Amino acid sequence: MADIELLAFKMISAIGAARSMYIEGVQKAKVKQFEEAHKMIEDGMELFNEGHRQHLGLIKMEADGHLGSISLLLIHVEDLLMSAETLKIMAEEFIAIYEGIVE
Repeated sequence: MADIELLAFKMISAIGAARSMYIEGVQKAKVKQFEEAHKMIEDGMELFNEGHRQHLGLIKMEADGHLGSISLLLIHVEDLLMSAETLKIMAEEFIAIYEGIVE
């Protein structure tokens, strides 16, 4: 179980950092720093993709019968993954709106 917990914490770290970058991207756009805003989204996507790759590892472990029971920690990881994906979409939309307002 320690391997699964370690994987979960790595996912939480990567996905949490991605979420923070998406929020920071919107904050950059709000003050007309659009290049930096887009860079934050790109950097966040790299972290999100890292967490998503690890998530696929969990799915493979479950398919192979090695996952065992589902813990609250794994439910938390799933929640972070879904909310980060939604936040990315919303951040991109907000940045586009800010760009349109300024231009």
